[in-house]
Amino acid sequence: MSQVLPEGISSDAFFACADAIVLAAKDLAALGWTPATSSNFSMRLDDAHAAITISGRDKGKLSRADIMLIDLSGNAVGTDARPSAETALHTQVYRYWPEMQVVLHTHSRTQSVASRLFATQGVIRLEGWELQKAITGFHTHESVLEIPVFPNTQHMPELVAQVDAWLDAGKPLHAYLIDGHGIYTWGRTMAETRRHLEALEFLLACELDLRRLSA
Repeated sequence: MSQVLPEGISSDAFFACADAIVLAAKDLAALGWTPATSSNFSMRLDDAHAAITISGRDKGKLSRADIMLIDLSGNAVGTDARPSAETALHTQVYRYWPEMQVVLHTHSRTQSVASRLFATQGVIRLEGWELQKAITGFHTHESVLEIPVFPNTQHMPELVAQVDAWLDAGKPLHAYLIDGHGIYTWGRTMAETRRHLEALEFLLACELDLRRLSA
């Protein structure tokens, strides 16, 4: 499937985003965080467009041809390809935070197990961990980082509404889990977003270990 770019978006800009997504996807797949064809990744191009992974592709074998353009309403632009079913969760981040440039969603075993274990509480409260400082805006282990766990649904507007409700309540949001699913996090650069994802994976694993050891 070919990608036709609209006026105002250069091929160099699109391919730079595509290449960054492909590299991140291959690295995360090598860690085992994108089993089967799960997970999806995107990168903002401008105020109205983002590049995102095409639905159903093996994230460890992506190329530029597996990345497509969407508008911030989640519609395909200049291609017949189908974006991820969860595109609305990406565009929600870009609309809410204009400074955010990257959204990464993975399905590691740690993330998936943590999402089930903490689903009844609806939130994972991280406190006292030095690595909380890897999340932008956190400067001490004495802070509290809350990661909500939203109920899973195949109806994306319901998930979008759950995220909106959290934000409308005035609660800080740096990432979230979906029950039985995986994690979403974002950042102002690919490097920052990958740092968030790696730190959260570590912190969730630590919480799971504490639960196991104290049982």
